[in-house]
Amino acid sequence: MTTHDHHNHGHGAASGGCSGHAPKTEDLASAQGDDVTECLVMPGTPVIKSQAEEAGLYRDYQDQRYWLCCDACGPLFDADPERYIAAT
Repeated sequence: MTTHDHHNHGHGAASGGCSGHAPKTEDLASAQGDDVTECLVMPGTPVIKSQAEEAGLYRDYQDQRYWLCCDACGPLFDADPERYIAAT
């Protein structure tokens, strides 16, 4: 088992990702490689950096930017950023 806890924040098969904010398959296919990362709070969930920035789904911490997959991940990251950064 990993150190990640899903925190029961809306990840479900019906939503297609974290609270329904996972990028569309066609968006992922057309995104440049350096514009795609994965959410620190929900590992394995792809994030298109430019879309996340437009939606305010990122955090700057210790001079580094981290992109998130949904609104629910922001408060979790804020509460313990070291936990999520250490898991990378």
